Amino acid sequence: MTITANWSYPTAVKFGAGRIKELADHCKALGMKKPLLVTDRGLAPMAITQNALDILEAGGLGRAIFADVDPNPNDKNLEAGVRAFKDGGHDGVVAFGGGSGLDLGKCVAFMVGQTRPVWDFEDIGDWWTRASVEGIAPIVAVPTTAGTGSEVGRASVITNSASHVKKVIFHPRFLPGVTICDPELTVRMPKVITAGTGMDAFAHCLEAYSSPFYHPMSAGIALEGMRLVKEYLPRAYKDGADIEARANMMSAAAMGAVAFQKGLGAIHSLSHPVGAIYNTHHGMTNAVVMPPVLRFNRPAIEEKIVRAAAYLGIAGGFDGFYDYVLKLREELGVPDKLSALGVGTDRIDEMAEMAIVDPTAGGNPVELTLDAAKKLFRECI
Repeated sequence: MTITANWSYPTAVKFGAGRIKELADHCKALGMKKPLLVTDRGLAPMAITQNALDILEAGGLGRAIFADVDPNPNDKNLEAGVRAFKDGGHDGVVAFGGGSGLDLGKCVAFMVGQTRPVWDFEDIGDWWTRASVEGIAPIVAVPTTAGTGSEVGRASVITNSASHVKKVIFHPRFLPGVTICDPELTVRMPKVITAGTGMDAFAHCLEAYSSPFYHPMSAGIALEGMRLVKEYLPRAYKDGADIEARANMMSAAAMGAVAFQKGLGAIHSLSHPVGAIYNTHHGMTNAVVMPPVLRFNRPAIEEKIVRAAAYLGIAGGFDGFYDYVLKLREELGVPDKLSALGVGTDRIDEMAEMAIVDPTAGGNPVELTLDAAKKLFRECI
């Protein structure tokens, strides 16, 4: 089955195997003459990245790359990226990669037009209105994983290198002008990355669906996103060249990011401090903390999860759904505890303080108090 489509939800999405070849055309359509491709260090030398640069060069758009990007991108990476953009005389960004490359690329395009520090645009109230929109550069996003969904998002997560706190930076213009979703770019993902990014997509859908806020459109998208993960993540993990599975996981990732406009919750509230302090993979961290958070939230979400289980073809209501999550984690080689990711118990108090003020905490169905966060971290570690 060939999966190819053009969507305009929530932005222009060019979906299908081989569509990376359209990259230069879409850059030109947004007015770019000299784009900067932003990605992470690991991706920079890989064939898919060099091919993207070849396509830009063949299209007369030059060949420029910035790859000084950490797995959890920070303000120092951002400053270096903005400097590279300005020094090179660039006029647009190709945000290329997983969550780190996409988030930093989008933020570079945004910050080249700003005079205020990036922290002035944290996702708090109407802080985004402080931004100057004139100088924001156009963005083409090209995901190479199927997890964060940052390619269809209006925010970036940037770590403060001084405080080690992850901050959500938001502006409507973070949304890329065009997104190219080419599942062939994900074919050679290592199994551990397939598992971690896939579980990130699942966490986005699960938390958005469970969030108490009213947004039935997002809830519906989240539910179908979970179904796609259930059906296709084990296939993508088992056979990395299964292009149908890769395509459907790419859809699930984008759906998770659209759905979490409804809110996220304690899975992310716990995961963000862990990632900021221990530099763990975000999606894998989400996968490890998921069962304790499900148990914690059960009083508030049991009825919703019973409905979700029925839609997903899982027998046994909440308990059946919970057992499914445990089985899926085991199938994907997800460790049971954060200690397996190098996380110790010595900084629980600090991480709990960070968790309860994380922007995602307010979307948790059960109030995440300081005591509750400490207890959850002890269970997870």
